[in-house]
Amino acid sequence: MINKDELKLLRAALQKLEAGFVDLPDFEPEFDVVAVTNVLDEVAERMQDNYPYFHPQYVGQMLKPPHPVARIAYAMSLWINPNNHALDGGRASSAMEKECIVELGAMFGWQNPLGHLTGGGTMANLEALWVAGRLHPGKRVIASKQAHYTHGRISEVLGVPFSPVPVNTDGRMDVAEIETLLQQGDVGTVVVTIGNTGLGAVDALPEILELRVKYDFRIHADAAYGGYFGLASKLDHHTARAYENLSQVDSIVIDPHKHGLQPYGCGCILFKDKGVGAFYKHDSPFTYFSSAELHLGEISLECSRPGASAVALWATQRLLPLKKAGEFAGNLDLCLDAARDFHDRLAASKNFTPLMPPELDIVVYAVNASTTTAASERARRLFHTAAKHDLHLALIELPVTLAGFWLPNIKIDSETITCLRSVLMKPEHAQWTERIVALLEACAD
Repeated sequence: MINKDELKLLRAALQKLEAGFVDLPDFEPEFDVVAVTNVLDEVAERMQDNYPYFHPQYVGQMLKPPHPVARIAYAMSLWINPNNHALDGGRASSAMEKECIVELGAMFGWQNPLGHLTGGGTMANLEALWVAGRLHPGKRVIASKQAHYTHGRISEVLGVPFSPVPVNTDGRMDVAEIETLLQQGDVGTVVVTIGNTGLGAVDALPEILELRVKYDFRIHADAAYGGYFGLASKLDHHTARAYENLSQVDSIVIDPHKHGLQPYGCGCILFKDKGVGAFYKHDSPFTYFSSAELHLGEISLECSRPGASAVALWATQRLLPLKKAGEFAGNLDLCLDAARDFHDRLAASKNFTPLMPPELDIVVYAVNASTTTAASERARRLFHTAAKHDLHLALIELPVTLAGFWLPNIKIDSETITCLRSVLMKPEHAQWTERIVALLEACAD
């Protein structure tokens, strides 16, 4: 679980940090070492009550271990504890955040976009839809039925009408249904999901861009999960075309705390048009007393934000640059390889039937049974049985109108079916698929 070299590197980093403040009068904070030791022992015991998110046999939710450099940089920065809401609260970390934003924007073909880090994808999507609502007041937001549920919730918070769009059997938004809604004339924003969290499907961005020629609407790309895969070299043709066109959308959300190897929470919102920063304008009288230049607090709905997130992300992007054919991109390709191999192995199984081939690194599969009700019951039992064997999965409830297409041998006797879902987002998974499938088969027998 823990490489002891990380602790050595943290100590060395703290010594280097401390050297920058040697001119100050001596001061060392005091605390009760015995009491703290006792509490930390208790905390460590409590934290054992977790799934092993760091291990390759955890293939449940989207939980990817931070890179060691991110963990170390984040921890080291806590001795400063910068606040990136204002330059006065986090001078170095604010500069590092701005550099990170430039690099993230460049990954999508944007030069110096307006943007900042957030506590996660929900807050980032809130800002995107808030700006969209200011530009198209009163107009509807539409998103895939397989998009993250927060889009509907955020729209409700903002007082904006919202409509879900049906998906095809590939898990992508039905473009014909989008046009039907656009013809009503009250749609201001189309949310395009670049890797939905249930199925990993990437919406048909090129076709939606063609609709924008005929209709007036913003395109917001929710790439919270799949955003980094534009660096991969092994995407299929449809998926690659979507990423190639991301530079043409109006705003993008990406979560570095997913495939960006960062600790939670670290999301990011990017706007192509810097002019939308005017919507954030405020006149706070007290927090910016020595900052004459534009600061991150002037382009964010959040106030206090951890500078540690920016420090950790900056360190990671310095070690693993966001470029094609680099080490970071190569690890994404390994995740794609793992998901495809996992899907192929399940397709050859007598116990499981996979649904659509994975576009990214998410695989959804049914447990074979005579009916959809029986298949759902088997999936729920297997979920618990596998956990007893240290194999951790996830469950997903899907409409039979979607899943049934991939399950021609199962009799449909319910409106939904519970399937198993595995996220193979660790590069190491490419070497573990055989073992994981063997465990699945053993648990299914």
